[in-house]
Amino acid sequence: MAEIIMLASGKGGTGKSTVSVLLGAALAARTLRVLLVELDSGLRSVDVIAGVCGKTVYDVEDVLCGRCSPEKAVVESPLYKDLFIISAPYSGGHISAPALRAFVEKLSPAFDFILIDTAAGMGAPFEAARDVCAQAILVLTPDPVAIRDGRIVADALYESGCPRTRLLLNRVPRSLEGTGVADLDECIDVVGAQLLGVVPESAQIMRAAASSARLEKDCTAARVFAAVARRLCGQDTPLVIT
Repeated sequence: MAEIIMLASGKGGTGKSTVSVLLGAALAARTLRVLLVELDSGLRSVDVIAGVCGKTVYDVEDVLCGRCSPEKAVVESPLYKDLFIISAPYSGGHISAPALRAFVEKLSPAFDFILIDTAAGMGAPFEAARDVCAQAILVLTPDPVAIRDGRIVADALYESGCPRTRLLLNRVPRSLEGTGVADLDECIDVVGAQLLGVVPESAQIMRAAASSARLEKDCTAARVFAAVARRLCGQDTPLVIT
């Protein structure tokens, strides 16, 4: 049965969807089958980042509403072998927690990991994902607003009984001067979650996401995501921080 992990953030713009794709790709590179489910209805971007834009016919709402079978909506990324995508709808859409649970339970035997990319904040997609996940990853940038909102989300997850919540800091500059955050320890202390990884500010990630291109295999960002993937698989792996 698949390990089900939700990726969340308090505010938008933290790079959560890009992280979802690249983390899924890093897990798939370990010869694991990974399904990435996007729940950000109306603001979808996973299809572009994963290279499946224009290749999808159905979306997650079609599946949850019973308009098609899950198999018809799942598309393998042409960039990353064994990473499978089911996109959010272009507009509208309602995420039902019972329907999402039935969906992941049906597909769980076919995958090693199911990653759920929720919408920013704590609306219906967040609540539905929270009810089915085994753990949560908070994707935050090192700035006061993102960190404060991340603490609110972390508290909501803890109060709901989410078994494990971890922090992934994204778009981290070489120097935190001028960000309003003293250091990474401050981010960890404010959010109150175990640090899972630190993704540096990266022009390579921006280019890969914008152009539907594969992230270069040996770049720093790829090594960071590979380390995070190893950590999620239970390996004792040092943080890659540049």
